[in-house]
Amino acid sequence: MPQFLFMLYDDESRWADATERVLSQAWAGHDAFSAAVDAADGARILAGEGLTDAPTATTVRKDGFTATPVVTDGPFAETKEALGGFYLVECRDLEQALELAGILPVFSGGIEVRPVAHIAR
Repeated sequence: MPQFLFMLYDDESRWADATERVLSQAWAGHDAFSAAVDAADGARILAGEGLTDAPTATTVRKDGFTATPVVTDGPFAETKEALGGFYLVECRDLEQALELAGILPVFSGGIEVRPVAHIAR
């Protein structure tokens, strides 16, 4: 069964300033997503977590396989949207994955859905 990574991007400042009512609505949206996955034929959540804010990130960059890594604070992308969390979901196909992703709550961001590549070694 194919697996898909749902990456949730949003404006972190909107979440930081959210009222209790808005946060409750967001949690209800995640609960609705979980229920929809449970009810969907052939789908299940394999993993999922929220992430701390982007300023807590550390980036490791390399130029080639043997280069010495360079470690810097924070992400490099200058954007209002940041990766805030993820779900790893097993679905029948991409169509089902996209349908389920449409249930997830975001303020003004988006949800990137990407198939997991199972690489044979």
